Amino acid sequence: MRPALDKILHGDITIGEGGQLIAQTPSGQRTFIVGQTPQGDWGVGIGREDGTAALTVGDDVNEDAQMIRMWSRDRNAPDRILMMDDANSDRFLGRPWIPFPMYPTANFAMQSTTSWQYAWIGRMPAQNAVAILDFSSIASTGGQVRINYVPPSGTAQTLATWTLPANTWVNKSFTQPLHEAEWGDHVLFQIEHRNSASTGAIETRMFNAYTRNTFTTGEAPTMPTRKAAVAAAPAAFEANLATTNESPVEPGLRRVDE
Repeated sequence: MRPALDKILHGDITIGEGGQLIAQTPSGQRTFIVGQTPQGDWGVGIGREDGTAALTVGDDVNEDAQMIRMWSRDRNAPDRILMMDDANSDRFLGRPWIPFPMYPTANFAMQSTTSWQYAWIGRMPAQNAVAILDFSSIASTGGQVRINYVPPSGTAQTLATWTLPANTWVNKSFTQPLHEAEWGDHVLFQIEHRNSASTGAIETRMFNAYTRNTFTTGEAPTMPTRKAAVAAAPAAFEANLATTNESPVEPGLRRVDE
């Protein structure tokens, strides 16, 4: 067009009904895209000059997810996501994965005791949606091990209990969604063990503990029961404001104490 319309001084630009606004380098590398994506949702994409993705909002197969993702600039791994929220659980961080601190007690290796004793305990604010714990136990005369999950409500849930044969290492790996937790709520894991006989000795060793994003919709943690009440509170508050009759205020100056 003559003259070129290359400035918007006042007003908005609207991209609607399936369009996109695209900025690209002379070589054709797209560095900015906003509008309806090829996946069908509406999102924003920011790319690097070399063509690798940097930051995206949306562009998901699941149009409802609208994930925020920060991408690696490694051209050999262009699909590597460094930071993101969780596709299947709205309230949790997806990446990075976070270490879950598990600490040994004085009884992580013990003799003679046949009653349940804590071997490892860990507590932290929930970050990702799913916890992974890998550990192994051995007992000279046989024994038992169990693992408990304690959600923010404080009621311990035994996830599993198993028996150890004599003098045999038994490896266990648990994948546990952080049910009933919000992001930032403290959750707790407890690993307990005991000897089958008073002459025995038992030991449990922790190898790995961290939290990660969900891989499937089935791994999404259940919502805490208090969530419904909290979510309803703002609507109720706004409804109360709408029905409140305000007294008319006369214009003009007033005393400070009036």
